[in-house]
Amino acid sequence: MTLNRNTMIWLAAAGTAVGAYALARRARSLDLQNQVVLITGGSRGLGFLLAREFARAGARVAFCGRDPEQLRKAQEELELTGHDVYPVRCDVSDRDQVERMIDDVTQYHGRIDILINNAGIMEVGPIQTMDLENFERAMKVMFWGPLYAIHSVLPSMLARKNGTIVNITSIGGKISFPHLLPYSAAKFALVGLSEGLQAEVKNQGVNVITVVPGFMRTGSYLQGFFAGKQKQEFEWFALGATAPLLSMNAARAARRIVQAVRMGNPQPILSLPANLIARFHGLFPGTTNLILALTNSLLPGPEQRGFAKGEELQQEIDSTLFKKATALGPDAARRYQNQEVREGS
Repeated sequence: MTLNRNTMIWLAAAGTAVGAYALARRARSLDLQNQVVLITGGSRGLGFLLAREFARAGARVAFCGRDPEQLRKAQEELELTGHDVYPVRCDVSDRDQVERMIDDVTQYHGRIDILINNAGIMEVGPIQTMDLENFERAMKVMFWGPLYAIHSVLPSMLARKNGTIVNITSIGGKISFPHLLPYSAAKFALVGLSEGLQAEVKNQGVNVITVVPGFMRTGSYLQGFFAGKQKQEFEWFALGATAPLLSMNAARAARRIVQAVRMGNPQPILSLPANLIARFHGLFPGTTNLILALTNSLLPGPEQRGFAKGEELQQEIDSTLFKKATALGPDAARRYQNQEVREGS
């Protein structure tokens, strides 16, 4: 009887502790109402979905992109649902443009509370098809671009002792996959920057969140570029980016990221496959590398050095089976602005 009573006391204490922890987390959660959010690469794909989710949460949203027509279309789509958003044209690989964007949004809204570094590019192919320029371009967009924005916005956040920086990295920034070396190299650099920055500024009132997504069904692979045996490279990548068991619903991913910002989760890894791969690699890095080497032997070999865009390759492939297997990709591209927008469309 004494044991049962003690057990009941311990269970009650544990329940109280769990409840108190949940209440404390809720009390510490960030209220997004009227927070000023700036999203790079926000005119399409995941960035567009993040703009929509933050606007729904009551935030004041600014977003950037390179294409003025894409910005216009994204603004129209978001404002149709009653959200007031502020688009800014900016190429994040250009430091001057990034600094002007930060100044512009700060002048318009008075401050930037949350910076989301989301802009990215995708170039796929064997190392023999890649030049140094491919690596430089990836680094400019996915490492230097975020660093330019962080460097511009961080002083004001530190002065206020308040702010959130969100870096959208990738499972490719934890594990380097074959045929994605420029992308993985840039994402590895961004993960290092993001994790180190969190350690430095967390106690100064600024939270840094390193988001690690796996494949997401945004349709963004249609805006990627493919080298070597271009159609074969496109086909394997498209299958991975659209298969329900391998890829994550993009709208759900956006909601998970917004929740991570609310709760201050320092490193959400999105999707079950990405979580499993990251954990396996952490325990067995050598085995992971052997598996990736075997995977590479199954991928297309080098053939030509030029690149073809995903949208163009999609049109060239007439396989009914492939189109059915990847149907979720073009559908996501239509819904999440991941199609080329032509003037007047």
